[in-house]
Amino acid sequence: MIWGAGLALASAATFGFNNAALRRGVLQGSVLQALAITVPMGIPLFLAAAWARGELLALPRFSPPAALALAAAGILHFGIGRYANYRAVAAVGSNLSGTLSEFSVVVSLVLAVGLLKERLSALQILGIIMIFLAFFGVRDDAENLGTKVFRPDMGKGYLYSVLAAVAYGTSPVLVRASLSEVNLPLAGGLISYIAASLAFGAFALASGSLGHIRAVPRPALPWFLLSGVSVGTSQVFRYLALSLAPVTIVSPIQRLSLLFRVLFSTLINPQYEALNRRILLAIFVALLGGVAVALG
Repeated sequence: MIWGAGLALASAATFGFNNAALRRGVLQGSVLQALAITVPMGIPLFLAAAWARGELLALPRFSPPAALALAAAGILHFGIGRYANYRAVAAVGSNLSGTLSEFSVVVSLVLAVGLLKERLSALQILGIIMIFLAFFGVRDDAENLGTKVFRPDMGKGYLYSVLAAVAYGTSPVLVRASLSEVNLPLAGGLISYIAASLAFGAFALASGSLGHIRAVPRPALPWFLLSGVSVGTSQVFRYLALSLAPVTIVSPIQRLSLLFRVLFSTLINPQYEALNRRILLAIFVALLGGVAVALG
């Protein structure tokens, strides 16, 4: 359990850096270009990690239903969820989108209770209420939340943050259910990333977006690469954590990525992030809610 909590914290830190790097990249590039780089980059990372841990040759041990669940989790998390998260980051910045997407922990916990028969304590229920308060506590007009060079689009921010929260909140339950059958987290993550990459490739072909994807602006490319490495590493930690600890522990600890988002975004993108007392209070309340859920 302790190792699972530690890996979840490492996942939160690397995910926080990923969002800051991604934010810098989408200032020049597009969300589709970011996805085209960051999603396939997860395959070699998980391939190397699964090989090093001796899981690669054990892939056939997954039953067809478990493999399908992992594939669905990959498409949901790395495809749909990441797209929505990137759109939210582009619309309102990393700080605001991170606070809004805290709703994902509520989705995870509700599904974990309903499908995996995990239980919620009174303290965890209090934490969920605090997360709701933080979610609705950042409502304001763009003028008050913006900076001299950036005005957040709160409508798109709420829309895409909620979509990301639903996707991010559902995928851990699918992963946890699959890994409870066969405890091969890195091999499972490899299946998820391959499925997401194939799904994105099919979408790019069908939508005629290949030309646009190839035209990545040079200033955006290093930031997208950094984002791809950090988010892939974060997912390696996440899958390992989910193999060692229940969703009701891993998901709340991962919410500490909010803290790392603020730290890295302040260092990397201070002019393009919304940050005031109301946002800091919402972040603090969301963090307290996540801690309450974890302690519960």
